[in-house]
Amino acid sequence: MKNLLLFSVFFFSAGVLCAQTSQVSVMQRDQGLQLMVNGKEFMINGMNWDYFPVGTNYNFSLWQQPDDIIRAALDEEMPLLKSVGVNAIRQYTGVPPEWIRYIYEKYGIYTMLNHSFGRYGLTLDGSWVANTEYSDPRVRDLLLREVQEMTEAYRNTPGLLLYLLGNENNYGLFWDGAETEDIPVKDRKSTIRAEAMYKLFNEAAELMKAGDKSHPVAICNGDLLFLDIIAKQCPGVDILGVNMYRGVSFGDAFERVKKEYGKPLMFTEFGADAFNAVTNSEDQQSQAYYLLGNWKEIYENAAGLGKAGNSIGGFTFQFSDGWWKFGQTSNLDVHDNNASWSNGGYLNDYVPGENNMNEEWFGICAKGPTDERGLYHLYPRAAYYALKEVHILDPYARGVSSESLTAHFDNISLVDIVAKARSDKAALESEQSGKIRLSRLGAELTTFNTGGSLITTPKEADPERTVFPNQLGFDHMQSFFVGVAGTPAPNLKANVELNILGNVAQNPINEIFYENRGRPVVVNTSNGPVQLNDANRVQVYRADINWNHKDFDLTGFYRTGHYHWGYEGDFFGLYPEANYGPNIDIYNGQAPLGFELDGKRKLKGLSIAMGPELWWGANPAVLVKYSRKVAGIDLTGIFHEDLEQRGTTESSFAIPVPKTRRATLQAKTKLGGLGLEAGGIWGGQPLVGRTFQIADGERGDYTVYQDEIQNKDTWGGKVKLTFSRGRINWYAQAAAMALVANGGADFTKTFTGWRLKDSGSGNQYNFLSGFTYSAGDFQIAPNFLWQRPIEGPIPADAPAPGRPRNILEDPFSVRANRETVAGEILLTYDPTPATWMYEWDNDRSEDARLAVSAGFVYRHLPTVQDAAIGILPDGRTTFAFPGSAPARDLWEAHARIVSKLNPDFGLIANVYMGDAQANGSDTRTIHRFGVDLRVIYKKIKLVSGVKINDWGPFDYHRDFNLTFPQQLMLDISTTLGKPRWFDLPGTKIGVQGMYRTLNRYSPRYCPAHFINAAGELECDPTAPGYGNGNEWEIRTYIHINIFQ
Repeated sequence: MKNLLLFSVFFFSAGVLCAQTSQVSVMQRDQGLQLMVNGKEFMINGMNWDYFPVGTNYNFSLWQQPDDIIRAALDEEMPLLKSVGVNAIRQYTGVPPEWIRYIYEKYGIYTMLNHSFGRYGLTLDGSWVANTEYSDPRVRDLLLREVQEMTEAYRNTPGLLLYLLGNENNYGLFWDGAETEDIPVKDRKSTIRAEAMYKLFNEAAELMKAGDKSHPVAICNGDLLFLDIIAKQCPGVDILGVNMYRGVSFGDAFERVKKEYGKPLMFTEFGADAFNAVTNSEDQQSQAYYLLGNWKEIYENAAGLGKAGNSIGGFTFQFSDGWWKFGQTSNLDVHDNNASWSNGGYLNDYVPGENNMNEEWFGICAKGPTDERGLYHLYPRAAYYALKEVHILDPYARGVSSESLTAHFDNISLVDIVAKARSDKAALESEQSGKIRLSRLGAELTTFNTGGSLITTPKEADPERTVFPNQLGFDHMQSFFVGVAGTPAPNLKANVELNILGNVAQNPINEIFYENRGRPVVVNTSNGPVQLNDANRVQVYRADINWNHKDFDLTGFYRTGHYHWGYEGDFFGLYPEANYGPNIDIYNGQAPLGFELDGKRKLKGLSIAMGPELWWGANPAVLVKYSRKVAGIDLTGIFHEDLEQRGTTESSFAIPVPKTRRATLQAKTKLGGLGLEAGGIWGGQPLVGRTFQIADGERGDYTVYQDEIQNKDTWGGKVKLTFSRGRINWYAQAAAMALVANGGADFTKTFTGWRLKDSGSGNQYNFLSGFTYSAGDFQIAPNFLWQRPIEGPIPADAPAPGRPRNILEDPFSVRANRETVAGEILLTYDPTPATWMYEWDNDRSEDARLAVSAGFVYRHLPTVQDAAIGILPDGRTTFAFPGSAPARDLWEAHARIVSKLNPDFGLIANVYMGDAQANGSDTRTIHRFGVDLRVIYKKIKLVSGVKINDWGPFDYHRDFNLTFPQQLMLDISTTLGKPRWFDLPGTKIGVQGMYRTLNRYSPRYCPAHFINAAGELECDPTAPGYGNGNEWEIRTYIHINIFQ
C-alpha cells in the first residue's frame, strides 16, 4: 500500500511537471548567446509547418476541422517531424492552445507562435486595409491589443517555445512602388515607415514580456534590410529572426548581427525549392545541397564553436509543398512549376534575367492526393534524409568542436541521400499511377418516383407520343464517368473524362438534364419511323490540358471553365468568365472550348485566347491582350476578332451575337488613395452598313425611319474613379458607348457586392456611383445607376413596317441597356472580413459564427425593350419574340446568411422577394418570394428550397413567364468524408423530394379538356371551378466517385 501511494504521488507529480509551461530565456555566456529551455541549452532544429490539402489555399484552416481530422493530420505528420530531428515548428496564431500542448506532450515538439503583426493587412474601423501604416494610432492600438490578448491566451501553454512577431514586414513597406535613388535614404517613405514599424515592434515586445516572463519575443525580418533601424528602435526584442534566401551560404549575416545588434540570430525561413527551372524537372539533390550548407553554418556559428557564437537555430522552409502558392486562388489542384522570382544565390538553375524560384516546390516532403476525409500522405525528398543526418548532431553536446562538426557534415553523402529518397518518389508516382492514370471513376445511380394531379403527364407512357415527363410512376437512371489523366512530363498535364449512359429516365419532373441526350430518338426512314434506343450513349464530359513552358503557360479547356480578364486590364469586358455551374450540364452546352496562352519572360504581358466557343454562345474567335507599365501607368490593349457567325445554341442564356471585331485600350494608375481608370473601345466594324429602324414621335403617333450603321457608331469610352480612406470607399464611373460599340458584362467587384453594374452594352450613356461606410463589423453601401440608350427601343404600338429589333436580324437591340434609373442599398455584417463576404468561394471559406448580407434594389424602367431571343422545343432553333415586357418599376430585396458555429455545424441561407418580368413578350409582372437553405452537420448535408409564385428551374420558364404557385425541395445526403458547401462530384447517398403546385401559368397544368377545331382533346388551363394541380417526385441516389 505504501509503495502504491508513493507511486501515485510520483505519477501525479510527473504529470503536473509535464503539464507545466517551459521556462525559456536567452542567456549571454562567455562563448556566445544561447537559448535556454528549463535551464538547458536548446538548439532550434525547426521547421515551417502547415497543413493545406491539395485543392485548398490560405482560406483553409486545419483548426476549423473536426477534432478527429485534426488528430489524424497531426498523428500522420508529427512522427515524421520527430523522426527527422525537428524539435520546434513555426505556426501562426489561430492554432488553439490545446493542440500546441498535444503536439508537445505526445511528440516532444515545441511551437514558435507567430503573429503576423499587420503583414497582410488589417481591419480598421470595419474596413480591410491591405497595406499597414504603422504610424497610424489605430494600427498601434489594434496590434498592441492583439498581441496582449495572444500573450494572455498562450502564456501558460505547455509546448510554447517563444513568440514571433511579423513575417518579413519590412518588405511590405514599399507599397507605394519603387523610390528614386536621388532621394536620401533617411527621407524615403520606406525608411520613415520602417522607423514607425520597428518602434511598434519594440513596444509590442515590451508589452508581451511584461505579461509573460517565461517566453522570449522575436521579430521576423526580411534578410538584414533596415538592420541599423532595428538596432536603434528594438532594444527590447530578445531575438532577431530573419527570412534569408542567399543560396548555400548566409555570408556575413552572423557577423553583421553580432556587431550591429548584439542579439541572437534565428533563421525563421531559409531553404531551397526542389525544382530546377533550367531542366524543368524535380531536383531533389540541389535542394538537399543548399540545406546542408545552410545548416552547417547555423551550427558552426552556435555558441562555443569559435565563430560568431550568436546562432540559436532556425526553421527550414518548409515541410511540405504548397500547391496553392503560385495562383493563390486558381489551379489549386495543379502542382505549378512557374518560377515566380529570381535569386542568383541558387546557381544550379540560375540564368540571368530569368526566374528560378518555384514557390510550390519548397517542401522537403512531396504531397500526395487528398482523400475523402481531407487528409493526405507525405513522401520525403532527399532533403528530408539530409536533415535527418544533420540533426543527429547536437552542437552543444560535450566534445563537439568545429573540427568534429565539419567532419560530421563531410560524412553526409548527397548521392546516398538521393538514392534513399527514390523509393519515396516511386511510392508517390505509384499513388499517382505514373504518366497515365485513371483520374476519375464514378457512378451515379438514381431512381425516380413521380405523381401528381390535374396535369398533362400521362399515368402510363404512350408509345405514340414523345412527351417528357412521359409517365407517372417509377423509372431509373445510370450515369458513369471515366477519366484518364496523362503526365508525360512534369510541366505537361492532360485530362479527359467520358460519360457513359445506362438507362435514361424519362419521367423526371425536371425534364431537362445532362443525360437526356440518351433518350430514345425516333427518325424517319424509307421503311417508316424507327426508334433509336442507343443514341449518344458515350460522350466526352470535359477535358483540359496544361503546358507550363519556360516562355508561356498554355491551358486548353473543354467544359472546364476559365476566369475573366476583368482584373487584368479588360476594362470593357471583352473576355467574360466561363464558369457556369450546373447549367452547362443541364443544357448539354459545349462551352467553353478553346485555349489560353499566357506569356512569360520576353513574352510577359501577352495573353492569347482562341477557340470555337470561348464562352457559352460565343462565335469562334481569337483575342489578344498585351499589358505593360509605362511611367507608373498600367496600359492594356485587347483585340478581338470573330472568325465566323455561330448559328445554334443550347439555351436562351447564351444567344450568339452578331459577328464582330473589337479593340480596347485601358490606362490605370493610382495616386495615394485615388484610383483612376480610363479606356476606349472600337467595336462592331463588320456591322457598318447594316440597316436598322428608328421610331420617332409620341405614343399612338409614331413614324418609323430606316438608318444604317456608320463608322462613328463603333466608338465608345469609359472612365472610373475610386477613392479609399479610412472607413469610406467611393467610386464613380461613366460611359458613352455608340450603337454597336458593345463590350461585355462587368465581372469585377468594386469594394462590395453591389448588383447594379454596367451592362457593357453599346448604344447607351451611363453613370454609376456608390460608396461604402464601415463601422466596426457593419458596413452600409448605397449605389446608384443611370443609363439611357442613344436610340431607344421600337415601341409596341409603332406602325408597320416597324417591329421590335432583335439581334438575329438587326445590328443592335435595346435589352440590358434599357433606360433605367436605379438605386440600391447593401448592408453587411461580417465579423471576419479576411474571409470576404462577396468572394466567389465564401460559402466554403467563411468562418464567422454569423455573417449577413442584406440588400434592396429599386429600378425605374420607363420604357419597353426590344425583342428577346427564345428557343423552340427542339432545343436548338432560335426565334425572336414579338415584343417585350412593358414599362414597369421593379424592386427586389435579398439577403444571405452564413453561420459556421463550429467545425461540425454550419448553415447558409439565401432569401429574396420582389417583382420581376419575363424575358419574352408576356406582359404579366410576377411577385415572387424564395429561400434556399443548406445545412451541414458532421457527415450529413441538408439542402432545401421554397419558392412562391416564381419561375421554374429552366430558361424557357422565364422566357415564356411560366410560374408555379409553390415549389418545395428537400435533399438529405451523407458522405464518406465531410460534405462540401459546393455541389462537387463525391461519394454520397441521399434522398430528394420535390413538390410543386400548378395553376394557369404553369406548364403541364390541365384541369379540364375541350375539343379543338381539329376534333382533338386539348387542355384548358383556364377552365373555371378548379383548384391548383400538383406534381411531385421522390428521388433516391447513390453517387460513387473515385479520384486519384
